[in-house]
Amino acid sequence: MNKQSKIYVAGHRGLVGSAVVRKLSSTGYSNIVVRTHAELDLTCQSAVDDFLARERPDVVILAAAKVGGIGANSTYPAEFIYQNLAIAVYIIEASRKYSVEKLINLGSSCIYPKLAPQPLKEEYLLTGPLEPTNEAYAIAKIAAIKLCKFYNQEYGTNFVSLMPTNLYGPNDNYDLNSSHVLPAMIRKFHEGKISGGPVVLWGDGSPLREFLYVDDLADAILFVLEHVNASDIGELINVGTGKEITIKDLATLIARIVGYHGEVVWDTSRPNGTPRKLLDVTRLHALGWNHRIELEEGIGTAYQDFLAKYAISS
Repeated sequence: MNKQSKIYVAGHRGLVGSAVVRKLSSTGYSNIVVRTHAELDLTCQSAVDDFLARERPDVVILAAAKVGGIGANSTYPAEFIYQNLAIAVYIIEASRKYSVEKLINLGSSCIYPKLAPQPLKEEYLLTGPLEPTNEAYAIAKIAAIKLCKFYNQEYGTNFVSLMPTNLYGPNDNYDLNSSHVLPAMIRKFHEGKISGGPVVLWGDGSPLREFLYVDDLADAILFVLEHVNASDIGELINVGTGKEITIKDLATLIARIVGYHGEVVWDTSRPNGTPRKLLDVTRLHALGWNHRIELEEGIGTAYQDFLAKYAISS
C-alpha cells in the first residue's frame, strides 16, 4: 500500500475511526475519504453501494459500529444486532463488488465464549456460549468475521479481521447510559470529586479486563495495512496488550489519577459481565507489532480529553 492510496474510513467520528484518521494523516496518507452519518447511512444498502461505486477506494477500514457498555447492550439488543449486521453486510459486499484491494474489519473481544480458556486465542471463536449481556453485538461481529473469511475463500479478496480488546482514549463516549467501563469510571470519579459524594460502580469489582489505548490500535491498523494480508493470519487476529487488571484495581487507579478520595460503593445487584477477558496476542507479536502506551499514561491522557469535553458540555 502506498501513501497515495485512497482510503475510506467508515466511522471516522468515533473513538477508533478518529484515531485511525489521525494516524493515517500523521504518517503521510492524504487521500482519506470520510462521510458523516447525515451524509451516508451505512445501514442503507443502496446508499453504501452508490457511495463505493462512485468513490472506488483502494482500502476500506471498517470502524463504524453501534457500540455501548453492558447497560446499552442489554437494553437495546435488537438495535445492536441489526445495525451492526447491516453495516458489515453492506460495506463488505460493496467492497467486493467494487474491487477494494484491502478491507480491515474491526471486531471486538466479546466475540469469544464467556467461559473460554484464558488468554483468548483466535481459534476459540465459536467454541462455547457467549456472554448474554452482549450476545447481540457479538453475533453481528462474528458474522462480519465469517463474511470476510468466506469472501476471501470464494472471491480471492483481501479482507482482514482484527479483534481489539477493550479500548479507551481521546474522543471516547462519556455518556453514562451508553459508555464502556473505563470512560464511565472517569466521569463518575470526576463528578464524585466535584460533588464530594460516593461513587457507585456496577458489580463487585472482581472481573479481569484488558485495556488498549486507541492510538495503539490505530498504530496496529496501520501496521496491518502496510505489512499484513489475510493470507498471513487466517480468519482473524487479536490486538491487545496481553496485560489485565481487575475492575476494582482499575477503579483505584482511575480514582488516584482523577484525584477522588471519597467512598466507592459496589452495586452487586448489577451484572459483572464476563469474569475474565484477556486476549492472546502471540500472533500479532510474532508479526512484529507491540503496544506502546501503558495503562496509567493512557488514562491520564484520556482524563485530559474528558476534561476538555466536560468543560464544553457543562
